[in-house]
Amino acid sequence: MNVTFVQTGGPDLGQAAVAGAKARIDGARQTALASAKSSDISAREASMREAAEGFEAVFLGQMLAPMFSGLSSDGPMGGGHAEEVFRSMLVDEMGNAIAKAGGVGVAGPVYEKLLSLQEI
Repeated sequence: MNVTFVQTGGPDLGQAAVAGAKARIDGARQTALASAKSSDISAREASMREAAEGFEAVFLGQMLAPMFSGLSSDGPMGGGHAEEVFRSMLVDEMGNAIAKAGGVGVAGPVYEKLLSLQEI
């Protein structure tokens, strides 16, 4: 940033004005940089929190899948490829619902580990 200062008073007044203006500009620049860094850090933390919760949802889905694998699909509308697809989607959504409701405590340690790996 180029700034031009015009001196209107004595030599001391001009030097003081220039020094004051430079200090205000540097302060504003530092504040803007700190603000950008803090918003970047909070965005990264939010992204890591979302990743940890997503990991917990997938983990829970994988833990729930064996519960449904042994169920028979007899009946007038049972069986077939469509039911297998639906059942896998149902299990995934159950894992998502449990994770969104607070989960079983997997997301917290995963989030802390992600933070430590990113050195935030």
